[in-house]
Amino acid sequence: MYFNEYMNEWLYGENGYYRNFKAIGKSGDFYTAVSTSSFFGASIANYFFKMLKEGKADRDGWLIEVGAHQGYLICDMIQWLYTCDPLLVKTLKFGIVERQPEVQKAQTEYIKARFGDDVHITHFEDLCEVNAEYGFVVANEIFDAFPCELLKDGQIAVVEDHKIAWKPAPLEMLEWAKGHYLKQGEVAVGYEGFAKAMASGIEKCDFVSFDYGEKYVRNDFSIRVYRAHETFPLFDEALDLSESFQKDDITYDVNFRQVLEAFEASGFTEKSYETQARALIRFGLIEILEQFASQTTQERYMREADKIKTLIAPTMMGDRFKMLHLQKN
Repeated sequence: MYFNEYMNEWLYGENGYYRNFKAIGKSGDFYTAVSTSSFFGASIANYFFKMLKEGKADRDGWLIEVGAHQGYLICDMIQWLYTCDPLLVKTLKFGIVERQPEVQKAQTEYIKARFGDDVHITHFEDLCEVNAEYGFVVANEIFDAFPCELLKDGQIAVVEDHKIAWKPAPLEMLEWAKGHYLKQGEVAVGYEGFAKAMASGIEKCDFVSFDYGEKYVRNDFSIRVYRAHETFPLFDEALDLSESFQKDDITYDVNFRQVLEAFEASGFTEKSYETQARALIRFGLIEILEQFASQTTQERYMREADKIKTLIAPTMMGDRFKMLHLQKN
């Protein structure tokens, strides 16, 4: 099978890594910005609130998260929106796009535990089901979880018995690679369909996404396996794919140029693209932290400030992660 089929089975198959709820953070295989600090979601919500105040977003529209894991991010956003304007929780509609029933159940239980009956969140299996006039869609580390093909010197990776081999790549892929100056690396599969689904399900849309990567190709493989916060390059001789298959996470750096092209083909335009650090500070992260400082103890403030350093420090998440805001009017 082609590598993208193998990766899809690895992550989303019957016994796939993401089939059931997975722990994220200290007890899991990796950290995310969401698991690091609730101020990550609060900052995005603050940006959304500014858009609402300026009439650039619809108070009667939808707030939707894609790839919500347990639901921390959308709940952190709802919590901050309530702090800014309690009436928003009554006018806005909330949704999560999630195909796995087991994960939907875990999300529903968490949201119930956090908000009781005060907040209702609708689950969608696909963005095309939303049928909204306006939606603010947010995703954290979604594009790196799309299956990909592996290309090297005109050849494409195939997998048999958890062993990688190479065969001549299809002409269409070679033409795409030539146009993007790619000789070796990952080619994501599914961005175009994802963009089309969002465009068909939401008439006017703001899509804010965070992920690690760049707007250019590296001409090297970034694909790797995460296990208990250890990283193993896919082609590491010490890595046994048969042992890692469906048990560990597998991911790669995002080519944001490919993301942008997929969304432009569905009528979206780029509103902003910047490092996570610049985006969160522009969204109001520092002001939120200062507000928190005036309402809490010095010890709690210092603890939260330390978490925020992880989000914005150049040597940690700050520069490696990027924010892309796409807009469809």
